[in-house]
Amino acid sequence: MEIWRKNLYIVWVAQFITMMGMSMIVPFLPFFIRELGVSDEASVARWSGIVFSGPFIVSFFTTPMWGTLGDRFGRKLIMVRAIFGLGVAQFLISLSQNVYQLFIFRIIQGAISGFIPSALAFVSAESPYEKKGYAIGVLQTATSTGQLFGPLFGGVLADLIGYRHIFQITGILCFISGFLLIFGAKEMKMNNFSNGGNELKNLLKNYRYAILENRNVRFGLMLIFLSQMSVMLVQPIFALFVESISGDVKHISSLSGFAFSVAGAFTILSAPFWGKKNDKDISKFGIHGYKRNLKISFAGAGISLLLQGLSGSIFLVILFRAFFGFFLGGMTPVLYSFVSRNVDEERQGGVMGIASSFNKFVSKCLSTFYFQDNSGCN
Repeated sequence: MEIWRKNLYIVWVAQFITMMGMSMIVPFLPFFIRELGVSDEASVARWSGIVFSGPFIVSFFTTPMWGTLGDRFGRKLIMVRAIFGLGVAQFLISLSQNVYQLFIFRIIQGAISGFIPSALAFVSAESPYEKKGYAIGVLQTATSTGQLFGPLFGGVLADLIGYRHIFQITGILCFISGFLLIFGAKEMKMNNFSNGGNELKNLLKNYRYAILENRNVRFGLMLIFLSQMSVMLVQPIFALFVESISGDVKHISSLSGFAFSVAGAFTILSAPFWGKKNDKDISKFGIHGYKRNLKISFAGAGISLLLQGLSGSIFLVILFRAFFGFFLGGMTPVLYSFVSRNVDEERQGGVMGIASSFNKFVSKCLSTFYFQDNSGCN
């Protein structure tokens, strides 16, 4: 088997395990916040946004730094560091006694993790140019598959053993993924890394390159931000939304987990299709192939979200989550593939880190401010 393909499969498994663990608890953060003593519903929604966005405030600054260090010292090293850091953070979170400690531990998580962008940079750099779209599309299915099974298992486990133990299980899963990467992934393109230099200077150069100098990358960053906003504005309070329309309080975690995971299931099914379609259309139409696929994906995802908000039945929400997942599979991997194809080889880690941190920081923070003065989950 080709080394780049073997690396892709190994990172896929590690990312799937990690995202399954992370997704076992994130959709249910509002209920854990209640458990920590926040009882007022408006406060629960507000704290859900704050706690959810906390790690990404810090990662806005740290993720590009880790990406730049990866370009210099090796992307595998940074990828392994990130996943072990994520595992440590989950054990700290499990020790939270109040919502303030939870917020602090989530901030620590943002500072020491950053696995997804580092894995993305590693796979992108190790894959042949003509296979980048396919590789990123396949890797995206790892996130979606993890987000499919995570809420399902997490919802059931939350009803059976409580939320605190789920954080500990997630930490263990992260450690397993880390050892899998250490002994399984093989980095081949070490010769492309930069030869020393001031890391802060290199980081600022990457920002200037991505935002000011490269028009295509700047365009990709803007669309990544918009696509992630469509996902992240909903995520912190999705469980509360399901609770408001279902009335099934006894098994609300299980029901929320199932409804949340439906989008992941259809993203899994659609991401490889969109990735191959994108590579094919690029060879025929160039950048217009990107634009055509993105127009379809953004329009479909937007309509699906609008219909979710108008739904008064959990069954309709699940149906429209399925449509949203299908079109989401044509947004995220296509956009990251577009950015990767327009970035110099030696800048892959730094610029992909900027792409990840930019969309997460802005979208999560805006979701926090929105839910401080929200007029309802719909």
